[in-house]
Amino acid sequence: MSISVVMAGGGTAGHTSPLLATAEKLLEHDSELRLVCVGTSKGLENRVIPDAGLPLQLIPPVPLPRSLSPALFSVPPRLISAIRAAEHILKNACADVVVGFGGYVALPVYLAARKLRIPIVVHEQNAIPGLANKIAARFAQVVAVSFPDTPLPKSVFVGLPMREAIAALDRDGARVPARERLGVQGAGAVLLVSGGSQGAQSLNQAVAAARAELLESGISIIHVLGSANFADDVRIEHPNGAVYAPFAYLDQMEAAYAAADLMLGRSGAGTVMETAMVGLPTLFVPLPHGNGEQGQNASFLVNAGAGLVVADELLTADFLMQQVPALLADQARLAEMSRKARDLVPATAAEKLAALVVETAALSPNLQS
Repeated sequence: MSISVVMAGGGTAGHTSPLLATAEKLLEHDSELRLVCVGTSKGLENRVIPDAGLPLQLIPPVPLPRSLSPALFSVPPRLISAIRAAEHILKNACADVVVGFGGYVALPVYLAARKLRIPIVVHEQNAIPGLANKIAARFAQVVAVSFPDTPLPKSVFVGLPMREAIAALDRDGARVPARERLGVQGAGAVLLVSGGSQGAQSLNQAVAAARAELLESGISIIHVLGSANFADDVRIEHPNGAVYAPFAYLDQMEAAYAAADLMLGRSGAGTVMETAMVGLPTLFVPLPHGNGEQGQNASFLVNAGAGLVVADELLTADFLMQQVPALLADQARLAEMSRKARDLVPATAAEKLAALVVETAALSPNLQS
């Protein structure tokens, strides 16, 4: 009898990417496995999950205010409504196990699963856990983490689940076709810039201010601006062959990773672990807001000499011109950073998490009856 899995995660690629990678491995394990994903109407999941061929059902969003405000009073009734919607999904799916990846879509599903006595597997992608996973870790059967020092009870270190296209990427072998696909097939070095699925205004502004000088120095730029920030940005071809190639969003970041020699990006867990796994040297710019998880995410790479970091307020056009051309000219340093990064990150996280999900599903009352 095939198991029924309900997976909850949405909002940004930080939640949807590990969900999709784990789903990929679960279906490899058992093609008859029944799988339903849960999201809200506001997140990236509304596009990427259906595009992956997976069923998606929606519950009402319940964002949790980060500070004391009148918005707090609307949380309880909205949460109750979302829990009821999640219960309906779990019952209809005859769920044997719930797998949550955090974010505000996960909390109602965790609470509904607890009420219905359905086993829960939590995966926390950041070094500093979010509120939903902190709560669920108290009653989940399994708590899997991406970073070995994540402060959650009962945690098991598995790494960050990634799609096979990234986990098995050969950057050297894929470089030429990737550059052709993205339109940066000149002979010079390539800088990849991305602020994550939603973009990053400070990165975009600094790169825009340095763009002419970077191109003049022979450096091509693949710039993923984020859909909300992509307006009239146009491709630029310098007479020396360097190219500025802007994109609103890239579904398959493995092509960008293969094409690039260096990346400038935020230090969300997905970016940190993906660039480390493929061995792409990266200059991280942690998000200056939140609870500091982005700075903590990148610290193990920076401490090992496998990555570099700059504070958001120090990221300027002058900084980029002082650092980027010198880094790209130092091939020995880039090669060493690449080697160290690959050695630090496990490539089997998706398989490990999928195995834990299958083991946990065996605790389901549906399968034991």
